[in-house]
Amino acid sequence: MPATITWVSADGGEANSGRRRRRRRGRRTSGPKASHAESPAADNNPGAATPTGRSAQSRPRSARHGPDRLRTVHETSAGGLVVDGIDGPREEQVAALIGRVDRRGRMLWSLPKGHIEVGETAEQTAIREVAEETGVQGDVLAVLGSIDYWFVTDGRRVHKTVHHYLMRFSSGELCDDDVEVTEVAWVPIRELPSRLAYADERRLALVADELIDRLQSDGPAALPPLPVTAPWRRPQTHSRARRTRAGESSPDRKNGRGLDP
Repeated sequence: MPATITWVSADGGEANSGRRRRRRRGRRTSGPKASHAESPAADNNPGAATPTGRSAQSRPRSARHGPDRLRTVHETSAGGLVVDGIDGPREEQVAALIGRVDRRGRMLWSLPKGHIEVGETAEQTAIREVAEETGVQGDVLAVLGSIDYWFVTDGRRVHKTVHHYLMRFSSGELCDDDVEVTEVAWVPIRELPSRLAYADERRLALVADELIDRLQSDGPAALPPLPVTAPWRRPQTHSRARRTRAGESSPDRKNGRGLDP
């Protein structure tokens, strides 16, 4: 922050004439006299204004550069869109979503996901997280895309990347036993763009729709091959971004990207 400069007369002529007038009138006022009172302070304080209007700019480093920078943390998660009836009629296909209540009491629907743990690949994490948060098992078919975004929590700046997969339902029943999940539901595929709370996940739902069309028209060989991923080697922090409040528009988190069909 630049120093505040108080301009003072260099020759003191105006100030001296004003001082003589005040002595003749026998009264005290503020004004030029206050400016003269600041001149000795400038001699003792290098950061104060000098009579020539210059500032030494010798504020403490922290004052000039603002507060200390937040520590940046990188986190990686994985999840999936598991579809029941993926090989059947499109109007009968449903996908498993999880619902969480935000601080204003609004239900926000999203794809199940969670942190990649040590020793897991992204695909294994997606299968595990879907099972833990919805109660159903799924098999990974293809990559939907990745979403990455930034948020600040607990004095840290977090860069989170989430890998999403298209999955075929294999077994299990919906269950909301996970303490972080309020509700789970089978939602018709066609309703995903209106039901999902987050814009980046709505875009992934559109990618899923196109991949299902390929699967039904040309078979599994038409799907993009799964990339080879290595097991995760280090533990991660477990930060959570603040959810959108009721009445706010659904967040359109930057840098979200889906698979180029």
